[in-house]
Amino acid sequence: MIVCVCRRISDREIARHARAGMSFDEIQFELGVATQCGCCENSARDVVAQCCASQPMAALRNEAHAQVNQLANTPLESSTCHCSQPLQAA
Repeated sequence: MIVCVCRRISDREIARHARAGMSFDEIQFELGVATQCGCCENSARDVVAQCCASQPMAALRNEAHAQVNQLANTPLESSTCHCSQPLQAA
């Protein structure tokens, strides 16, 4: 949904910035929301307030990346194919 008609800023865009840990003032500076007519300021502040800034998206991505790396470095089971061994003729 478009929150700021003047700048065409959506609630998703505001929420994405808020979840990244930005304050309303920082979002206002970055996106320009509520800087022209000001009619959207209350709605934009509501969107920011509804977002949980204590769990930024970047941290979630880093945590997921660490889990992928951990899985990638886990030794494989012994039942896997060892392609470097020569095939034996029957």
